[in-house]
Amino acid sequence: MHTEQTRLRAPLALLAAATAAAIAVVFALPASAQNYPARPVRLIVPFAPGAASDITGRLVAHKLGEGFNQSFVVDNRPGAGGNIGHDIAAKAPPDGYTIVLANESLAINASLSRKLPFDTLRDLAAISLVTINPRVFVASAASPFESIKDVIAASRAKPNSIRYGSSGIGTGPHLAGAMLSNLARIELIHVPYKGAAPALADVLGGQIEMIATTILSSQPMIQSGKLRALAVTSAKRSGTLPGVPTVAESGVSGFEATSWLMLLGPAKMPRAVVARLHEETARFIEQSDVRKRVAADGGEPVGSSPEQAAAYLKSQVERWGQVIRAAGVQPEA
Repeated sequence: MHTEQTRLRAPLALLAAATAAAIAVVFALPASAQNYPARPVRLIVPFAPGAASDITGRLVAHKLGEGFNQSFVVDNRPGAGGNIGHDIAAKAPPDGYTIVLANESLAINASLSRKLPFDTLRDLAAISLVTINPRVFVASAASPFESIKDVIAASRAKPNSIRYGSSGIGTGPHLAGAMLSNLARIELIHVPYKGAAPALADVLGGQIEMIATTILSSQPMIQSGKLRALAVTSAKRSGTLPGVPTVAESGVSGFEATSWLMLLGPAKMPRAVVARLHEETARFIEQSDVRKRVAADGGEPVGSSPEQAAAYLKSQVERWGQVIRAAGVQPEA
């Protein structure tokens, strides 16, 4: 009898120890989230200091630092269309101490780059969509075009007569024009530049007919009467340019080509840490000074859940992949 009891106690003791360990792990996650962050957090911005993403990134770092009472340090890692910064974040330890503020280039590069060093959807964990920023198609005020409808009509009357600029092959402005060409079934000529500023200068000078640019960079020239806003690229009208119709309203059904900013971290980050980062992001997004700042730049503050952000990223990868294939843009080596 004594031997039988001893034989039974051994597995029961192991079971009790395993149960205690499992309980410890379950209760450790919320505790680690409550203590997070215990040291400064690196916020990677995959673009140069002074870029639009960097300006917003510093606002995000400041607000997260306030909320957590801990330093969030911006680390600019420009290069390869954002891929350098994205790759660093994807390969960082998944402990929440390295996160990245990515823009739409993250989704575009999934189809534009032949050999990415990371998997866009598997190696990064979405935390929150922060802002959505419409672009606006603009033309010189001296041009004959009053709207995107006029551009489409002119292109159909004379194919390959309308030139649109961009800040480079595979950038958001390039693909916005490619999407317009594809959905409207017209033939537009793409003229890439080394940056948006020289492209805008050539629109003003009449060397090219239009560009899809940020509201932030074009609004002063729209207000001064030098540029004419033809249509915004978002699904709904911009609060900054409420009188300007969307491209979809202008007869191009299904058109949407926005810029955006999203917080992500390495895959396999603890869910509790992701939840804490999301909570603080959603909290500061509702602050009036943040909303005014984002709106002044022509954007819309979002603060989505991690699940919504992940679904949005997946949809953007699919959307831009379709545009890139339809436009015949060749992936880079």
